[in-house]
Amino acid sequence: MDNRKFLPFLLIIAFGLFIVVGLSSSLFYKISPAQRAVIFYTVSGQLDKDNIILPGWHMKAPWNTIYVYDVSESKVEESMDVLDKSGLSLSVDVSVRFTPMKNKIGDIQENFKGDYINVLVIPEVRSSVRQVMGRYTAEEIYSTKRSEVEAAIKNETAEVLSHESNNVEMKALLIRAINLPAQIKQAIENKLQQEQEALAYKFRLNKEQSEAERKRIAAEGEATANKIINSSLTSELLKMRGIEATTELSKSPNAKIVVIGGGKDGLPLILNNN
Repeated sequence: MDNRKFLPFLLIIAFGLFIVVGLSSSLFYKISPAQRAVIFYTVSGQLDKDNIILPGWHMKAPWNTIYVYDVSESKVEESMDVLDKSGLSLSVDVSVRFTPMKNKIGDIQENFKGDYINVLVIPEVRSSVRQVMGRYTAEEIYSTKRSEVEAAIKNETAEVLSHESNNVEMKALLIRAINLPAQIKQAIENKLQQEQEALAYKFRLNKEQSEAERKRIAAEGEATANKIINSSLTSELLKMRGIEATTELSKSPNAKIVVIGGGKDGLPLILNNN
């Protein structure tokens, strides 16, 4: 049997396999669990924003382009110089955690060309930090209103990033450090220490005043009670109580001499036999 007649077919098959192997990286692609993707059709020039490609193996035409996005949580740390309400310069370190909205990566690709972190997230974080801190003094930012400042930056940044034109969800924003000029920092710390000492003194003073008031009220109560008692102790009542007490004592087994009317105000006298 002449196998030479099959040679052209074998060559075609071999060439086809070679082409498939060579183009396999362009034909097949894998999306991991932490990724989502959208496809751009080169021939029609359309970005398919509505069909989000989910994790798994997929196939595409070699001339089409796949845009893959990491949809796991990302973190950016920024250090910047800002001005407070009075124009004082201070340095701030901020951390922000965020993730692109999974069902909106097509819009993100269309608006930011895959570089949404540098084009959107970082500039908006820096802008929010500067705007919010410009509404407070360095002392408020450094001490009394730090949590309020942090919450305001977080809320304003989250609102901007989550807008329908941006489609980024912010998970958290933290102020890692606030660095002031040494002299300003020392002056603020001294003022805070003096305020704490003043509060402690005021607390002690209030405590002493409360104790003095308590004693005054107790003394007035005791005086009122004595006044009531004194007003009820008439001479006739005292005589009667004296007679009753003398009578009870005379019943004692010890030998006594009772002199009727021998005491002051006519009360009986009790003399011990000894």
